[in-house]
Amino acid sequence: MGETRGFIYEPDPANPGWFKWELADTTRFNAQTMGSMLVRADADGRCRLRMFPERKHSNLLDMVHGAVTLALMDISLFAAMRTLLDGDAAGSVTLELSSQFIGAGKLGAPLDAVIEVMRETGKLVFMRGTVVQGDGDSHLVASFSGIVRKPSRK
Repeated sequence: MGETRGFIYEPDPANPGWFKWELADTTRFNAQTMGSMLVRADADGRCRLRMFPERKHSNLLDMVHGAVTLALMDISLFAAMRTLLDGDAAGSVTLELSSQFIGAGKLGAPLDAVIEVMRETGKLVFMRGTVVQGDGDSHLVASFSGIVRKPSRK
């Protein structure tokens, strides 16, 4: 718990059952662009990374900008590695991220990436997920899959 290789991963007292997913260095992309994020393991064995879209995340249609949704997808791969596999998210890199936009994310309501690990090998983690919003994940924003390379052993 606490700070682990650059990440703050600890229970969030304001949101029982959720953990903070933040970078210790607040001058980097996640903190500057995405804002506060929360993560948890769901009962079905999936990981859920939550962000809170606000005006700075919007496009000219007053919806969540596609680049923000893509960033959420990418960041969720590392949150899933840490949450589901206790993996070293800080030393890993995205090899592939494939996305399909299905609907628009709305401002003012939590936006969640829900991820499952499909397979883990010695060097790679294969994952897939959806970006959802609303009660019971009623609004599907996107689907995605990704491959992350774990850090090399030194």
